[in-house]
Amino acid sequence: MTVDIPARLAEVMPGIRRDLEDLVRIQSVSADPARAGEVERSAEATRDLFAAEGFETEIVRAHDGAPPAVIARKAGPEGAPTVLLYAHHDVQPENDHADWDSPPWEPTERGDRLYGRGAADDKAGIAAHLGAVRIFGDDLPVNLVMFIEGEEEVGSDTLVELLEAHQERLAADVIVIADSGNWDIGEPALTTSLRGLVRMDVEVRTLTHAVHSGMWGGLVPDSILALSKVIATLTDDAGAVAVEGLHSGPAADVEYPEARLRAESGAAEGIEWIGRGSIVERLWTQPSISITGFDAPKVEGASNTLVPAARCRISMRIAPGDTTDNAVARLQAHLEKHTPWGATLTTTVVDTGEATQIDASGPAYDAARAAFAEAWDGTAPVDMGVGGSIPFIAEFLEAFPEASVLVTGVEDPDTRAHGANEGLHLAEFEKVVKAEALLLRNLGELRG
Repeated sequence: MTVDIPARLAEVMPGIRRDLEDLVRIQSVSADPARAGEVERSAEATRDLFAAEGFETEIVRAHDGAPPAVIARKAGPEGAPTVLLYAHHDVQPENDHADWDSPPWEPTERGDRLYGRGAADDKAGIAAHLGAVRIFGDDLPVNLVMFIEGEEEVGSDTLVELLEAHQERLAADVIVIADSGNWDIGEPALTTSLRGLVRMDVEVRTLTHAVHSGMWGGLVPDSILALSKVIATLTDDAGAVAVEGLHSGPAADVEYPEARLRAESGAAEGIEWIGRGSIVERLWTQPSISITGFDAPKVEGASNTLVPAARCRISMRIAPGDTTDNAVARLQAHLEKHTPWGATLTTTVVDTGEATQIDASGPAYDAARAAFAEAWDGTAPVDMGVGGSIPFIAEFLEAFPEASVLVTGVEDPDTRAHGANEGLHLAEFEKVVKAEALLLRNLGELRG
């Protein structure tokens, strides 16, 4: 039986919207131990949604006390491909409620968006999968496996254990990871590259104890000045990364309009861009270095004292094609080379995440591009890079090397994921649901 996807889409969307809003009301903040019960409740709600659609469902965890994930399976036609659909049910903290224009845990429609924490990232990913499932009902064109994680927002620490423990149940021909976004409203995208991450804490020490700046200034170097000189060597005069031996590569030929870039980046008026190359190369396929924390005395109340040590946190994004081992080694060597005046350098790697480069060619990607173009009324998807990092994608690629991995999502440039007033563009969300149903149809037609 051929399913009329547009007709079924119209039928299921009101219910999908209600289910999404119910999920948003659950405060599944994985970073907050006080709300661990809410994370459990979110997993249970997700499990129940797919159980109601005839899936065999189970809540799993890597070990006692680990965050809950949901695995659900439903068979399609004999001989059909198996497709794994990923999303995550945990969310970021909402932070100061005063920054929100409506309560973060009460989904609220304003204009063309639904606002609330997790309304986009990533409970809309769950809802998109659910919508595609409901469109087909018991006439699935493929075998489906759901893997809905419960700790993505805190680093997916036990994901590798889960993938190893449930490898046979999760094995698939195609993996769809719904945790990214589209290029713009009305312009779909497949994410084909993501930068990796190295975070390192750096301490520079020049004294065994604090001393008077008048008595010893001009002879004894102070730690803040020494650390500042180290930081200054990390980029050249154009702001490009000056650490030798890091990889850079080309990016897709995508135009990023200046007005949009300024609006989305939050750049102050008159600020100049740093680095070299095209905009998207600098954002997607070149390394970057930022200082995201600095420990030193506050200006208010500061005394005439040379402090013995100063510390900063370096956040380095590494380009697709590089490795975190190489990046750590190159950064360490650079810091040692440029630490001045015999100061003592201490470095600590906080965490790392590998970059991802996907070869988006082959039948599954052709099926996805055709589905996206149909859902967006003829607009072909962009092959998009992401400057941020989703390290677990590399872990999926390693665990299932034969699978085609498609990175999709519901976000757009104004989603504000992780920030106040996170919002889901409702018309685009409907296209995402339609595109996923069309993708499943197209993949089902690939079986021989």
